[in-house]
Amino acid sequence: MSEQVTLESLNLKKPLEKMTAKELRDLAINKIPQITGASGMGKDELLSAIKEVLGIDEGSKVSPYKEQIWGIKREIRELKAQKEQLSEADRKQRDELRQRIKKLKRKTRRLAAY
Repeated sequence: MSEQVTLESLNLKKPLEKMTAKELRDLAINKIPQITGASGMGKDELLSAIKEVLGIDEGSKVSPYKEQIWGIKREIRELKAQKEQLSEADRKQRDELRQRIKKLKRKTRRLAAY
């Protein structure tokens, strides 16, 4: 009966830190029975209680998308190398590569923000 609750089994639509106190309270009451007194807790208390039950270490602020970010940065380095090999006459191709690099950089920043 005491089923282990994991972050994946909760099917969250957004990160815990971005959820409101009301959403965290509903999550704790409906999906995590190990937390008692959730209806009287504030957001900070709820966050720490949920993280404790799920086994999330609050000290580490490593992005869950770390591997994906590394892959994108690897691709950016390859595109930069390609861009450097092109001559000034290939202006259109250089611009296309520059735009692709810019989009990938934006993507890494968005992923790191979580």
